Amino acid sequence: MMNNIKKPTILITNDDGYFAPGIRKLISIMRKLGRVIVVASDQPMSGMGHAITIKTPLRIKTVCKEQDYEEYICNGTPVDCVKLGEQVVLKGKPDLLVSGINHGSNASINVIYSGTMAAVLEACIDGIPAIGFSMLDYNHDADFSHVDNYIENISKSVLKNGLPIGVCLNVNLPAFSNEPIKGIKICRQSHARWVEEFDSRHDPRGAVYHWLTGRFENDDAGEDTDQFALENNYVSIVPVQYDLTAYKSIEIIKSWNLEEE
Repeated sequence: MMNNIKKPTILITNDDGYFAPGIRKLISIMRKLGRVIVVASDQPMSGMGHAITIKTPLRIKTVCKEQDYEEYICNGTPVDCVKLGEQVVLKGKPDLLVSGINHGSNASINVIYSGTMAAVLEACIDGIPAIGFSMLDYNHDADFSHVDNYIENISKSVLKNGLPIGVCLNVNLPAFSNEPIKGIKICRQSHARWVEEFDSRHDPRGAVYHWLTGRFENDDAGEDTDQFALENNYVSIVPVQYDLTAYKSIEIIKSWNLEEE
């Protein structure tokens, strides 16, 4: 009887490239839950945000096709990967989109720049339940051995319960340590920011070039934020929406009487 139950279709992508250990870990977890389709970029795409490719052709290469598992790489951005996965590979919507596991935090303002979360938001725009997973460890050889149960349980819950229309999840996981993760906190995005600087140099021909640098500053002392959760060894889950309307400001702007002569 159980063999007749249809497996959910899960689309996977990331922004670190198809070869990153984070996506390999995510694939191994998702293969326990359903039919897995991977569409990932052939190169790192960190910081690409919601970029799409419109000036060059997109190409897909098949890596493997087997029972309940297919893997493809392409030359596009994470958002391109979602579009190609849905419209070209699947020719329909998956039951779930998961992106990651990103090597590094996507908490707080990082969600704006993140290619990992851009893929999640793209799926959300198209009505697909979607989750972004990131871990607070930027090393290529990061240890992901402590996150399996959290990723599996969160994914199972979304497959079972769905998500509100227009909402997706930004999940950040603490780095591996000697102390076990304390649990999960459902929280808000911390009001933090990057203070940016440019390291300006001269090339051998004397022309000036610039490297973007900076530091992350968090002045938000709230204990209900994703930054607080991570700093205290909790998994943070922030419900995210693509509707950027500042609803509380609508009446304020209306009060300006903009049509008065």
